[in-house]
Amino acid sequence: MMGLSKNTWRGAVAALILLAGAAALATNYSLWVNGRGGGGQVGNHLDFTYWGPASTAGGVNKRSVNWDGTSHIADQNQHVRNALDCYCTGPNWCYIAAHSAGNLQIGYALAMYGGSARLKKNAAPDGSGVCGNTDGSTQTGWNIKFVDVAAGAAGGSELADLGEWAVSEPLVSDLRTSTARALYNHNSTRGLWFYLFTGAGGAFYSGLLPGQDDGAVAYHSAGGTAGSSGRSLCNPSDWFCDDLTLGTAANQGGSTKWSFHSVRFRDDKEKYDHGPNGNWGGAITTMRADMVNNAK
Repeated sequence: MMGLSKNTWRGAVAALILLAGAAALATNYSLWVNGRGGGGQVGNHLDFTYWGPASTAGGVNKRSVNWDGTSHIADQNQHVRNALDCYCTGPNWCYIAAHSAGNLQIGYALAMYGGSARLKKNAAPDGSGVCGNTDGSTQTGWNIKFVDVAAGAAGGSELADLGEWAVSEPLVSDLRTSTARALYNHNSTRGLWFYLFTGAGGAFYSGLLPGQDDGAVAYHSAGGTAGSSGRSLCNPSDWFCDDLTLGTAANQGGSTKWSFHSVRFRDDKEKYDHGPNGNWGGAITTMRADMVNNAK
């Protein structure tokens, strides 16, 4: 270009080479956040015991964000944040898949810490799931493209309200409908979309849960419906209950969804239970298909 010195040209070329190198190092990851019960080794991001065979496809460069699945959300959230720091900072980006109480974990992390300064990490975790720093610089929050949620428990479960689960388990107190809904600001997703996949293949005790359910959580929770408590929501084929709507639209009867929450799959055929059933099953089936197709 006319008017530029040889040194200026050399500097411009060097800058372009550095930018190209940085872009080449950028990697996308698919992070899977387990729900109640756990099963995978905490800190081992390659242990998919909770979900099923590790060889099963689950999106680009899948990693398992293992937490114990029994403790309070706040007490275990550090493990989720460690994984987000590892794989979703610097040039790297993440897709998130969460199941059941994993919905509370990622929602809590984003609402409570998504605006904080995060050290950029090298995506090489040690035995405890903590990665090393890159250059010592920070960024605000994490690089996340979207969040998929199957059988989400962000709205809690009436089974916890009624003491149907072991009351000595700290997580159960967090899963009470009023507690789960007040645990953090569910509308504060840092502008990230939560795509919801519901199940309606309820169990014999489904009468304890309002409306359609997957045997553990009802549609009001899995469908991201806002409010201080649960409500009865169903499939369009059920005449005695308001419909859970697809997308972001208000449900029949006027109840609304949390901001940036969209129902991507509603189990109209009542086919899917809570899962994962040792093989990426239940409502996870439909979420996994979405991750395989879109987390690239």
